[in-house]
Amino acid sequence: MTADLKARLFEFAHAEGFSNMGVCRTSDVPQIAARLKTYVEKGHHGQMGWMAERMNWRGSPQDLWPEAKSVIMLAEPYTPDHDPMDVIGMPDRGAISVYAQNRDYHDIVKKRLKRVGRWLLEQAPGEQIKVFVDTAPVMEKPLAQAAGLGWQGKHTNLVGRNLGSWFFLGSIFTTIELPTDGAEPENCGSCTACLDVCPTDAFPAPYQLDARRCISYLTIEHDGPVDEEFRPLLGNRIYGCDDCLAVCPWNKFAAEAREMRYVARADLVAPKLAELAVLDDAAFREMFSGSPVKRIKRGRFVRNVLYAIGNSGDASLCAVAAGLVADADAVVADAARWAVERLTP
Repeated sequence: MTADLKARLFEFAHAEGFSNMGVCRTSDVPQIAARLKTYVEKGHHGQMGWMAERMNWRGSPQDLWPEAKSVIMLAEPYTPDHDPMDVIGMPDRGAISVYAQNRDYHDIVKKRLKRVGRWLLEQAPGEQIKVFVDTAPVMEKPLAQAAGLGWQGKHTNLVGRNLGSWFFLGSIFTTIELPTDGAEPENCGSCTACLDVCPTDAFPAPYQLDARRCISYLTIEHDGPVDEEFRPLLGNRIYGCDDCLAVCPWNKFAAEAREMRYVARADLVAPKLAELAVLDDAAFREMFSGSPVKRIKRGRFVRNVLYAIGNSGDASLCAVAAGLVADADAVVADAARWAVERLTP
């Protein structure tokens, strides 16, 4: 009965837009509590204090919801139709992470998960579910590996044999006991492409990430001025970084994105730094309405743009930066002064 239900569940989930599905138990990731504890003790989480909070839940899915008997992990691709590394060679343009070049995936994936969850409950009256997308204390990547969707590569991101690197994860915890899938073994071999490409050496060792050195963390999560050691290494990356994902050889098997709302907006593939720098708060919110970028707010975003301007080597952008040295946001003003100094002979 449950095997048939699982098969029909995948059919429904696939019709809803998910490309792959796997099932594990909440107890299938006993290693994550110790790993999380070590990660936080080393300070590798930086300013992400939420990683140190509710560590009992984050490190133990069975504590998060003791009644749950199965974890259904679902993958939804957002594979780009362009090479995200191309923009890195355009110093007067900004590089925005592929996942943020259109609509916010949190809303899209969660609505999909809820539809799948409602269908499941209709097939099993009296049972319960909880759905999670990235914002709850759930370690999605280890659970997805335990469910057979892929493995955590040397860059710590999930890689799938038939998914590549470009996919979102969602989870449905349920009281239904479904047949499980075997964990996916690690298949990176001797490849170190993701480690070698990192501009800031954010990987102290394979399968370890120091977020404090990661460009995605520095441009999105880090509040305040970025240490001057890292500013030149940001290049023109103004929101996130895709380098370690983009070079993964497994992307030749990447699943095609089926959701049009993940297709990059033309104005966000390689936006002009000069135009982004002068956005006021209202213009910023309008431009990034419905986008994940909106979360970091105007100040942090323009800070990143000014670092990119300082790294551009384009003297014509100096006037743009000079216009912001007296910005009301002290962090923006600091970044503007830094950019002017970098561009002034």
